[in-house]
Amino acid sequence: MHDLAYKRIEQSPQFKELVAKREKFAWILSAIMLGLYVVFILLIAFQPQLLGARISPDSSVTWGIPMGVGLIVSAFVLTGIYVQRANGEFDRLNQAILDEVKQ
Repeated sequence: MHDLAYKRIEQSPQFKELVAKREKFAWILSAIMLGLYVVFILLIAFQPQLLGARISPDSSVTWGIPMGVGLIVSAFVLTGIYVQRANGEFDRLNQAILDEVKQ
């Protein structure tokens, strides 16, 4: 019984649409995060004086600290964006697929 349901799901055009959309979105967010990390590492490698420069002359905080924190925060933001779309559009498509298979 379950094998038949799984086959119907796999053959569903809605399932193929869901997989394609989810995959594309995940790759886009992954590329954004990778790009941010690459830029940060390249700054460390080729412009260390920029990251080591103080934010203001009387501050002990350098530009590297807020940039590093921003990189970590961007990971949380991108995760939140994915979760929001997954709980919205992707869940609706998933439910439509399950409703179709139950008929």
